[in-house]
Amino acid sequence: MIDNKATWEQVQIMLQAWQQDPMNMKQTFIDYAEWLAAQEGVRLEYKARPGVSYSLRATHANQSTRPLFVLVDIVDDEPEARWLSVCFYADMVNDPEELGDFVPQGLMGEDACCLNLDEDNNDLRAYVRARIEEAAAAAR
Repeated sequence: MIDNKATWEQVQIMLQAWQQDPMNMKQTFIDYAEWLAAQEGVRLEYKARPGVSYSLRATHANQSTRPLFVLVDIVDDEPEARWLSVCFYADMVNDPEELGDFVPQGLMGEDACCLNLDEDNNDLRAYVRARIEEAAAAAR
């Protein structure tokens, strides 16, 4: 669930303002957010940094040492062609096809695996979704 009504309203305002979407990232973001929001024990936080990113951070109630298990960023450096960067703690997911970038200390000071959706690619969307599900299971 999203932590509070005001947060969900902020997400909705951002989504309504997102008009140009040649790579279909808006619906991908919505799909990931709705799946995360439907998971038992998962809480979502939203942080807007217009011109930089819009971040959705998911944490599970069972997590006590980490503030999230996935960070879904809408990268806003080119508003007419926004893309998604989905980051995980490197030890919470596998990347069997090695499509992600390993980022030393890249997520809250810990090693990260980040997958970028910067093209209209259904196989990549499904691959990232599987990693989100994997991270959610690890967080439980």
